[in-house]
Amino acid sequence: MNAPEPVPSVEAQLRAAPPHALVATAGRLLAQHFGATDVTLLLADYGLTVLQPVTHLPHTGDPVSAHDGPDGTAFTTQKPVVEVITDPAAELVHLPLTVRGDRLGVLRVRLPGTRADAGTVLRLGDFATALGHEITTAGRDTDLYLQARRTRRLTLAAEMQWQLLPGRGCARDEYVIGAHLEPAYAVGGDNFDWSTSAEHLTLTVTDGMGQGIDASLLTSLAVGALRNARRAGISLADQACLADQAVYSQYGGKAYASTLLLRFDLATGTVHAVDAGSPRLYRLRGTTIEQIPLEAQLPLGMFEETLYEEQAFHVEAGDRLVVISTGVHGTRSATGEVFGESVLRQVLSATRHTPPYETARSIVAGLLEHVGHEGLLADAAVVCVDWHGRPAETP
Repeated sequence: MNAPEPVPSVEAQLRAAPPHALVATAGRLLAQHFGATDVTLLLADYGLTVLQPVTHLPHTGDPVSAHDGPDGTAFTTQKPVVEVITDPAAELVHLPLTVRGDRLGVLRVRLPGTRADAGTVLRLGDFATALGHEITTAGRDTDLYLQARRTRRLTLAAEMQWQLLPGRGCARDEYVIGAHLEPAYAVGGDNFDWSTSAEHLTLTVTDGMGQGIDASLLTSLAVGALRNARRAGISLADQACLADQAVYSQYGGKAYASTLLLRFDLATGTVHAVDAGSPRLYRLRGTTIEQIPLEAQLPLGMFEETLYEEQAFHVEAGDRLVVISTGVHGTRSATGEVFGESVLRQVLSATRHTPPYETARSIVAGLLEHVGHEGLLADAAVVCVDWHGRPAETP
């Protein structure tokens, strides 16, 4: 007698689903295993202002706030929210959808009666995590989830820049990264990038001069050159040198990219840095806010064969580092007032105990309030890093 065929796991069934059918597959599995009567996938838009339900056509339903209500609360706090519905009796479970620290959105599950006990919510959270990984992978093969994130059409320059980004967050035991970019639907030259290994985290923030397609093409070249050099395993200073040569070779000094390069030693907290331009770096330690003094060196591609030197500083467990591009610290309001140190320090102080992703968003929100309704004339990028460090090995 033949043994019965093993039943595929939930994860295996999600992996086997066609990329465009993940929502339908998730609904079927949640109905089968939890008795769910309705399932909705909501993805955060590029500006992190709303969560948009994924549907078949026209790829999204009516949006809800990414900051208020049960869905917004689950998204901002990164904790499940259980909402009781009286007519008919049911519970809505709102689950954050996050992949390795990168917040994608929220999974909303309707359960009949009062089934959302602590164990059920925990299992639903595991399901949401598995679904998030599959959505990330499916993005290679379908445009559905990218389309569902949009409240309006992206400019071509913004399309290029968003495709270049690694994500908007990353989390490991040693650190948590949160990043934000504006104007989200028309960004041109600002970029952030990171890569982690067993022993190091490399982080860059780049601002290509100009606007629109020209800025996007310049930044794409600079980031591609930095990645190519980084993957060759060379030092941070040499990475800057090779990227500088690549940009100068293409533009002959007529266009250049301002870049801050940071390389963290995960075991010791030592940070090597190359300041090749205008992004600024702040450190919050306890209640103290200070700008890290780095030697300003030439932007990438300004002159031929520029030599770069590394500096070093140290971070301790509990430190927060914030990198801001020129579009933040150099922006003026309609009355000519610069978004300067005092306003920035107020925002940094007010958000000291909020997660990095909310801090990055709050800084940009403060900048938008500063300039008023005119909108940003230059790109603005903010990257926030909370440093936990690696625990010392016990004997």
